[in-house]
Amino acid sequence: MRSSGTPRLSVITPLFNCLARTQAMLASLRKSIPRGVSYEVILVDDGSTDGTRDWIVGLGEPFRVVLNERNLGFGAATNRGAAVARGRTLALLNNDLVLKRGWLSPMLWALGLLGPRAGFVGNVQINAVTGEVDHSGIFVNEKGKPEHDRSLPHPLSVLFRPRRRRFAVTGACVLVRAATWRRLRGFDESYVNGCEDVDFCLRAREAGLVNVVALRSRVLHHVSSSPGRKRRDEENTWRLVRRWRDPLSVAVAEAYHRPEAWKPFWNHFRNLINEPENLAEKAAAKRIARFLIHLPERPPDVSLAPANAAIDLELARWQEMFSH
Repeated sequence: MRSSGTPRLSVITPLFNCLARTQAMLASLRKSIPRGVSYEVILVDDGSTDGTRDWIVGLGEPFRVVLNERNLGFGAATNRGAAVARGRTLALLNNDLVLKRGWLSPMLWALGLLGPRAGFVGNVQINAVTGEVDHSGIFVNEKGKPEHDRSLPHPLSVLFRPRRRRFAVTGACVLVRAATWRRLRGFDESYVNGCEDVDFCLRAREAGLVNVVALRSRVLHHVSSSPGRKRRDEENTWRLVRRWRDPLSVAVAEAYHRPEAWKPFWNHFRNLINEPENLAEKAAAKRIARFLIHLPERPPDVSLAPANAAIDLELARWQEMFSH
């Protein structure tokens, strides 16, 4: 439902070329917004040269257009769109999504249930080419680096626990309260087309907020179709890890249910129990065992050594890579 007053939802979509993808995404958006949801769509063109600018300036309601004078990158373009948004809820949507009916309501439900405790609310994203899951949340791998969870949520989880708490979610399709976005000051523009979303989620966690995936919401995604999307991945991740090293090392353990994440802790535990005469080592082994069977929320500090060692190796590699 379009609204000339204050809309409930402000959709913000940065654009850089890929006009055909944009047209398909916007057509699917208009067909999939539930009746009764007032909305506006803010299109932020980031210096397109393929006719995108000419096409979007001719769009009427509910579209609003922001034209960047040059390519500023995903974070800055999103921030510019959010700065003029009027809705209580922001929907950050990439222009290479294909939206089906039913994608929005589960996300709005999760956002409403969390209320002011909500950080980013994401969803399950299916690779539009392969048909495989590309995203059901973000975890931290054993090297301390963010990685998409590409596992299909279990049907029982979708049925009985449709809102799953995650370390972070991708900014390709998320909802966030406008007040929360302003409070956390949007995306950090020092990241260039990568890790802005994870950094935001970490700031949300630091502020006591919760990032979740709405498991009943699913969209198709033409993954990383914008030109140059992956060019700065290593540098962005280096910046992220340097800034958030401690939370990332803890997050490795929080993702213990994934073999690549809990393997270092299991190995450390096994080494400890092989030292039965050492009372300090036995106590440490008990703390790790308690963590592995879900008892404490935070892993014991003694078990973070493997994660910290792995992060040290990555930091050294990046230092060598970017020092030339």
